Amino acid sequence: MHFGLFMMPLHPPDRAFADAYDRDIDQIVLADQLGFREAWVGEHLTERWENAPAPDLLIAKALALTRNVRLGTGVTLLALHNPVYLAHRVAMLDHMARGRFQWGIGGGGIPTDLALLGLDHTNPTAVRARSAEVLDVVLKLWASEGPFTYHGAFFDIDTPVFDPRKDRGYYMKPYQQPHPPIAVAASTPNSHSMRMAGERGWIPMSSSLLSRPYLSAHWRLVEDGAQSAGRPAKRSQWRIARDILVAPTGAMARERARAVLGRNYIRHQRPNRLGTIQMASTKLESSMPDEAVTVDYLMENVWIVGDPRECADKIHQLYDESGGFGTLLAITTDSDDAGWDHESLRLLTEQVAPRVAHLG
Repeated sequence: MHFGLFMMPLHPPDRAFADAYDRDIDQIVLADQLGFREAWVGEHLTERWENAPAPDLLIAKALALTRNVRLGTGVTLLALHNPVYLAHRVAMLDHMARGRFQWGIGGGGIPTDLALLGLDHTNPTAVRARSAEVLDVVLKLWASEGPFTYHGAFFDIDTPVFDPRKDRGYYMKPYQQPHPPIAVAASTPNSHSMRMAGERGWIPMSSSLLSRPYLSAHWRLVEDGAQSAGRPAKRSQWRIARDILVAPTGAMARERARAVLGRNYIRHQRPNRLGTIQMASTKLESSMPDEAVTVDYLMENVWIVGDPRECADKIHQLYDESGGFGTLLAITTDSDDAGWDHESLRLLTEQVAPRVAHLG
C-alpha cells in the first residue's frame, strides 16, 4: 500500500495566509523526506478555511523543494476556468515538474465559488456541462496538430496557427504525453465521476467524507465504467482519503483529534454539511439523524485516529470493507502545535505503514 497527502488545505481563519502556506510547504517537504508517494492540493476561491485559490502556485514552490513526491491539483474545479488558459497553466506546470505532476479534476464547485465568477450555482446540470466542455477543450487542445477550432455551448475558440518563421501561434503541449495522469475526485455515493474514471482509465479518488459502506459501491461504479469501455479496472489506481491523526498513545491521539479534527468539523464542516448529501454520506446507517454525527462518532467510525497499532487496525478494516485499494491519502491538518502534524506523518510512515505493507 502506498501513502499520500490530500491537502484541501484546512486552516483556521485566524491563521495568516503566509503562515498557512508555509505550513503546507513544510508538510509536503516532510512527506517527500518520509517517502510519501504523492500530495494533492485543493482549490477554492471563497472558502476561508480552505484558502488555496491557486494551487498551482503552491505546487510550483513545492516542486523546487522536493525530489521524489508526485504533486497534483486536488482538484482543479473545471467550471471556474477558461479552458485555453487552463491548458497552458497545466502544461507549463507539467514541464516544471518533469514528470512529477498529476492533474486532479472535479466537475462541481461550492455555490460561492461559482457565484464569484458569475455562474449559476442553482443549476448543477449547467455547471456539469460547462465542466465537461472545459475538459473537452483542454484535452483536444493538447492533442491538436495545426489549426484548432471549437464552437461549444460555453466557449468559441480559434487558435492562431503556429508560424515557424515567426515562432508564434499555439504550440504548448504537456511534458508527459499525451497528458499528465488524470485523477477524478468524488464525494457523493453515486458520483458519475467514478464511472468516468473507469471509462477513461483515469485515477479514481474517493473523498474522506464517505463512510465505509459507500466505498464498495464507488468501486463498482469504476468497474462498470471500465467494462463499458472494454478496459480493466485496476484497484491499485484507487485512492481513498481519510482524516488521520496518529500519536504515540491512543489517549494522546484522541485528545489531539478533538482539538484539531474536532475544531475543523464543529466550526467549518458541520455547518456546511447539515441536511446535505455530504452529511448523509458520513453515516454508517442512513437512518442516523444528523445530530448523531458527532466528533466522537467520526473519530471511532470514519477518521483514522489512535496509536500506530490502532490506526493499522482501522486501515485493515477500511481495506477489507472496501475490497482493496492502492493508496491511502491522509488529509493534512493544521494544529496549533505544528509538531503534532509532523509527528503524525512520521508515525504513519514509520510505525503504521510497516503493519499494512502487505495490503495492496
